[in-house]
Amino acid sequence: MIFVTHAVPVNEPGHPVITREMLWDGLVQKADNALPFVPSMTECVVTARLSDTVFDRDIVYRGQAFSERITLEEPHRVVFTRTAGPVLGTIANEIEGDESELVLRFSFALVVAGEPGGSAGEREHADQMTDGYRAAVAATLDAVRRIAGGATV
Repeated sequence: MIFVTHAVPVNEPGHPVITREMLWDGLVQKADNALPFVPSMTECVVTARLSDTVFDRDIVYRGQAFSERITLEEPHRVVFTRTAGPVLGTIANEIEGDESELVLRFSFALVVAGEPGGSAGEREHADQMTDGYRAAVAATLDAVRRIAGGATV
C-alpha cells in the first residue's frame, strides 16, 4: 500500500488571499468537475448523486479510467474513494489551520493492482503517483487562486 501526504500553504505573498470558505468552494467545484483543477485528468463525469454530500463519478486520469465515490465533509475535507480502476484506495483533500495560516493537505492511501506491497514495482508506481498528485495539488491551488482573482475556470 502506498501512503503519501503533502501540505501546501494556501496564502503566499504575491497571490490573492484565499479564505477558508473560498478554498472549500474550490474543492467542491473540483470534486464536481476536476478538469479545470487537474491538468492530467481528461474526463470527469458525475454518474450518481446519492445525497447533497455524496456522489459517484467516473474519471480518466493519465489515460487510466477510474470510478470514485466522493464524500464532502464540509468545511474541511473532501474524500475520493476509488471504487474501480487499476489503483484503488482513498485520497483526501483537507483544509487545515486557521484563517491566517491556511494549509491544503493532500493525502492518499492506494493499492496498485497486480503489485505486491513493498515491491519495486509498487515503489515505482508510488514515485510516479506522488509526483502527479503533488502537481495536482499545485494546480488545484492555482485554480482556486484564479477564481479568487475573478477568473472563471
